[in-house]
Amino acid sequence: MIAPTRLFLHYLDRLHELLQRVAAFDADVAGRRLHPDMAPLLQQARTAIGFTLRASCPLAGREIVSFAEGELTLPAVLSELAATVRYLAEIPDADFDRIDALNVHTTAGFAELDLSGWDYYLMYAVPNFFFHYSMVYAIARQAGVPVGKADFDGYHRYPPGFSFARQAGEAGKDGS
Repeated sequence: MIAPTRLFLHYLDRLHELLQRVAAFDADVAGRRLHPDMAPLLQQARTAIGFTLRASCPLAGREIVSFAEGELTLPAVLSELAATVRYLAEIPDADFDRIDALNVHTTAGFAELDLSGWDYYLMYAVPNFFFHYSMVYAIARQAGVPVGKADFDGYHRYPPGFSFARQAGEAGKDGS
């Protein structure tokens, strides 16, 4: 079995790169929001980071930990991210061997949930992580930070200056 932390570690690396791009472009982007009633970029990043621990710890039979510091600054969130990556990387794969037998009780907003280990991971934790991670990407992109799909997933590659919008009849076919 592949440990649940593998997915998170890959995308936490991508999140680190996105935050570095934001810092290099304009640190003020970190306080921007996609919509007035949504959290700003840094809070979205902190929430995404927190979901990796909120998911991985119970599935590995551990108490949920947090490395969030009180202040919501780019250096504080990058420090939290680095500590989270170190922590997740140190959880042995064998700690997840009981995921099939687990039942996880949690809250989702004001809802109380009881989910099997796999349902908790696949149906709740992973989608919530990606929601907040996607908001970081969307806010950065909307603010003009030069990021694209390759920056989001770390797998896609496009030639410099490539744009789906400029491709006659092809715009958006891959969901970009």
